[in-house]
Amino acid sequence: MKHINYLIKPASSLCNLRCRYCFYADEAANRAQESMGVMAPETVEALLDETFRTIAPGGSVSFAFQGGEPTIAGLDYFRYFVRQAHAKCPPKVEISFSIQTNGTLLDHDWAEFLHAENFLTGLSVDGFKDLHNANRIDAQGKDTWNRVTKALALLQKHHVAVNALCVVTGMCARSPEKAYRQLKKLGFDYIQFIACLDPLGIPRGGMPYSLTPAAYGSFLCSVFDLWYEDWEKGDYHSIRMFDDYVHILLGDGGGTCATCGNCGSYLVVEGDGSVFPCDFYALDEWRLGRFGEDSLAEMAGGERAAAFLALGREKPPECSGCQWGRVCNGGCKNDWYTADGVAHNYYCAALKKLLDYAAPRLMRIVQAETSARRNR
Repeated sequence: MKHINYLIKPASSLCNLRCRYCFYADEAANRAQESMGVMAPETVEALLDETFRTIAPGGSVSFAFQGGEPTIAGLDYFRYFVRQAHAKCPPKVEISFSIQTNGTLLDHDWAEFLHAENFLTGLSVDGFKDLHNANRIDAQGKDTWNRVTKALALLQKHHVAVNALCVVTGMCARSPEKAYRQLKKLGFDYIQFIACLDPLGIPRGGMPYSLTPAAYGSFLCSVFDLWYEDWEKGDYHSIRMFDDYVHILLGDGGGTCATCGNCGSYLVVEGDGSVFPCDFYALDEWRLGRFGEDSLAEMAGGERAAAFLALGREKPPECSGCQWGRVCNGGCKNDWYTADGVAHNYYCAALKKLLDYAAPRLMRIVQAETSARRNR
């Protein structure tokens, strides 16, 4: 293997918050074993040894940590993991680290570590105070906005590279300008908006926080206006989805599995070393194997992994005749649903609305970038 990308759950589904819309808490509750616990040192060793046996010379390995809340595993766990990764990494293989965190457990030592080890840090922050506190509460039901913004200031003070992850709920979709401008005001240059998920096995749209396709489409168009206005003024702020669409139109391809049209860009590693093909499919029926018991080649190349990749290639039929098929690539498979035996993307109408609305301005950015590349 030339490139290996991991999404590691060092504390499994354990979390000190009780976010009302948390998809991983719901997903874990649908497994025989809800939490696999905190990753033991021997599991770290098995993961790293197998990874570096498998990686090809000149290759790269990315270690992304997520949860639950990954910092529950403790700073000593991360120090140990990074130290062992550097010690075991073969010559001419590049390794990188990132973490997605709610920020509430971070302190000075954490910030120093994240800066020293060059961790790209994603901070979960839902736009503005009232919006954030409506859904992102702790185990005692208390608000978390002040703790999260305090963590952000600490990370910025220590010059940690930090991005924003904002979940788009129905409430968020009603205030796109307020959410975008507040995230900018907080100092984020890189922002990722992700659509809220409803619990597994129930009809979509029925939860207090649910996001409908119509609301999502309106939200995306409104945020695009603000984003494009900033681009025109030279005050550029990255929004992951829009950046991906620009790169796809440039011929570079999408930077996420939700836009590139292919599943299987990374592997999820749970706290006990169990491996799954996707964060949205960390369920018993999709378990690929376990580090310490199975080789990476067996897990990534087995029948279950192949079946998962094949499912991702089966696009909804409306994609074949859609002018935006090559841009949105059917969207994330987790947003597909089946009606009358046919697959559809729940947010298809929202993505179409955005691309119909934004296409001329996206092409202006593409033309400007093409011209800039020629002159470099």
